[in-house]
Amino acid sequence: MKKIVIALLLIGLVITTSIIFLKPTEKEQSNISLLKAKYSKKHVPSVDHSKFAILQKKFNSPQDATAACISCHTERHKEVMHSNHWNWEREEYVQGRGIVYVGKKNAINNFCIGVEGNEQSCAKCHIGFKMTSSMTPLTDPTNIDCLVCHDNSETYAKGNELAGAPDKAVDLNLVAQKVGRPMRSNCGVCHFFGGGGNNVKHGDLESSMFEPSADIDIHMSPETSNLVCVDCHTSENHVMKGKVYSLSSMNRNRSTCEQCHTETPHDAEILNEHTVKVACQTCHIPVYAKENSTKMAWDWSTAGKLKNGEPYTEEDSKGNHTYMSIKGSFTWADSVKPDYIWFNGTADHYLLGDVVNDTTKPIKINTLNGSYADRDSKIIPVKIHRARQPFDPVNKMIIQPKLFSDKKGEGALWVDFNWLRAAKVGMDEVHLPFSGQLAFVRTEMYWPINHMVSSKENTLSCNQCHTRENSRLAGLNDFYMPARDYSSIVEIGGKIIIILTLLGVMVHAGIRISTKRKSKKEVHNEI
Repeated sequence: MKKIVIALLLIGLVITTSIIFLKPTEKEQSNISLLKAKYSKKHVPSVDHSKFAILQKKFNSPQDATAACISCHTERHKEVMHSNHWNWEREEYVQGRGIVYVGKKNAINNFCIGVEGNEQSCAKCHIGFKMTSSMTPLTDPTNIDCLVCHDNSETYAKGNELAGAPDKAVDLNLVAQKVGRPMRSNCGVCHFFGGGGNNVKHGDLESSMFEPSADIDIHMSPETSNLVCVDCHTSENHVMKGKVYSLSSMNRNRSTCEQCHTETPHDAEILNEHTVKVACQTCHIPVYAKENSTKMAWDWSTAGKLKNGEPYTEEDSKGNHTYMSIKGSFTWADSVKPDYIWFNGTADHYLLGDVVNDTTKPIKINTLNGSYADRDSKIIPVKIHRARQPFDPVNKMIIQPKLFSDKKGEGALWVDFNWLRAAKVGMDEVHLPFSGQLAFVRTEMYWPINHMVSSKENTLSCNQCHTRENSRLAGLNDFYMPARDYSSIVEIGGKIIIILTLLGVMVHAGIRISTKRKSKKEVHNEI
C-alpha cells in the first residue's frame, strides 16, 4: 500500500508539472499575432521606377540597364563589389589555418565539386555578367546584375550557360521599370536550385517555398506571417545577414531565430532552459524536404556511361534523376528526419590543394565545430550529403575536374566523357598537380537545417529525444540525457534522494504531530 501511495504521488507531481510548464499560453499566441501583423502586409515600393526617363530608353545589353541603375544609385555598386555575393569569397579566420580567403573560388563541395574552370555554367547563379575564367566581372561595375535581385515583375531569368547573362527573351526595360525590394522569387531562383536542380543541396530550400503552406513553413506561408527572405536575412551595405556553412567559417553576422523570438521565447521555464544548449530549429523542424525530394547521396564514380554512344538519364517514379551520364548515380529522400550535431558557429573546409592522408573514413568537406563542453555550442539539425568523388591517390588531393565546355575536345567531362582527361585539365586550370592516377573517395558535407519551420503543435515531443528507444539524439553521446541514458550512479542516487526526501517529510510530520500533542497535553494539565 505504501508503494502505491508513493507512486501515485509521483505520477500526480509529473502531471501537475506538465500542465503548468507545457500548456500553451496567451503570451505565445500574442507574440505570433504581433509577428503576423508586422510581416503579412504586402510591401509597396516607395518609388515608381516606370516614371524615370532614363529607364524609358531602349537597353541593348544588360550592362546598359546596370549603367542606368548606378547613374542614380551612385554608391551601391561599390557596396556590391565588396560583398561575398559578388566576389564569391570572403576573408575568414579558420582555427588551424589562420586568416584565409574562403569561397566558391577555392572551397570544394561534394555536389558539382568546384567552380574554377566551369564559370560559364556556374555563373547562372552569380550576380554578374560575363563570368569567364578570367573573372572579368570582378572589375567592371556595369557587369553587376542589379535586376536578378531587384526584379519585381517576376519575368527576369538568367540564361543557361551564358556566363551570367539574362535569357535573350527578357525585356530589360520592363524589368528595370518594375524593380523593388527582393522577393522570395529573387532569392529562390538561385538558392532553391543550387547543385543543378530543385532542392538538390539544402533540403529545406526548394520550390515549394515560393508560396509555402503553413504546414511547410509557418513563417513564410501567405496563410500566416508571409515572411520573405530579406525579413530575416537583412542587409547592410549589400552585405546579407546569414551564413551558409558550405563556405562560411566564422561565428559572425548570423541570422538567428532570436532576432525576433528572443533567447527565452517560452513561458514555460523548463523549455527556456533547453534553449541554452538546444537550437530552436532542433525542435521546430522535425523533418525537411516536406514537399519535394532532396538529394542525399551522389556517386561520381558511375558517371560516363553511354548508350549507343550517347549520354542518357534514368528517373524514379517522382521524376528525380537517379542516374545521369554526366554526373553519375543519385539517392533521394522525402520528409527526412535530420541528423543532429553540436555547433558553435565556426567551421573548417576542404580547400583546393589540401592533402588527405587518411581515406579509410569519409572526408569531411566542411567540418562544423562544437561539443557539449563548448559553452557556445548548441544542438542543431543538419542534412548530411554523402558522395564518392574523384581523388588523386598519389598527390592525395580531391580532384576538381573540368566539367563544362560548349564544345568537344577541351577535356570537359560533360562533353567528352573521359575521366582522366577531365581530371588533368581541371587540375591544370586550378594550378595543382595531377599524377595521372584516379580513384574515388567517400565524402560528407553538412548542411544546417534552418527553414521549413513547423508550428508549435507539430514540433518534437519530449519523448522523441528523452527515450532509450530510437532517440533523435542517439548520436550525441558526450552528455547525460534523462530517460535516454542509464547511469547506475544517477539511478541509485536518484532513488536514494527520493527515499530520503520522503523520509524527511515523514519524520518532519511526525515531529510536528508529536510536538502538537505534547503541547495540548501540557495545556490540559495546566487547566
